[in-house]
Amino acid sequence: MDILHPLAQLYAEKHSSPQDSLLQELEEYTRSHHPASHMISGFLQGRFLQLFSALLQPKAVLEIGTMTGYSALCLATGLAPTGELHTIEVREQDAAIAQSFFDRSALAAQIHLHCGDARQILPGIQKNWDLVFIDADKISYLDYFNMVFPAVRVGGYILADNIFFHGQVFDKEPHGKNAKAIAAFNEALLKRVDVEVTVVPLRDGLSVIKKVK
Repeated sequence: MDILHPLAQLYAEKHSSPQDSLLQELEEYTRSHHPASHMISGFLQGRFLQLFSALLQPKAVLEIGTMTGYSALCLATGLAPTGELHTIEVREQDAAIAQSFFDRSALAAQIHLHCGDARQILPGIQKNWDLVFIDADKISYLDYFNMVFPAVRVGGYILADNIFFHGQVFDKEPHGKNAKAIAAFNEALLKRVDVEVTVVPLRDGLSVIKKVK
């Protein structure tokens, strides 16, 4: 489901600053070779992630769901000079592709890729997160949120992608386990008093969650 009108999408892309050559190559590679290339963040969302990270200048960024590394490279551009980005990918093939592009980045030394189940990896990464990006299996969004939230500093942010889930959450009673899980995640956030939530209708919906307590 296209949330943004195609003409608006094209206009926005045309009138936004271009992505760098490595990101462009990675996007083209993913769209040409990956069977689930529609999952890549893509140009406009990538620009948003770059902007958000640059404004925050985080020292510690966590990404759950690397895919081929596009969003990680975008988020890394705003890192503080001594900052680090840790990204977790369960699929070995995707992790290998991502690492090959990370190695070519000027920020390679600041990007740390972990391959495996996030539930097992997260306890071993002891950081106070400034920024977290959740873009992995949808049925686990709430679990991931609950795992990382205590380690997010007050004033820090969690970004959750695909919170419209192709428009399926717009139904009063969403069908399918993924849509139901995302709908439950969205509702659970509204009941919390320790966060402020802003939903951005970008691509497939992006939830911007600020920890306030």
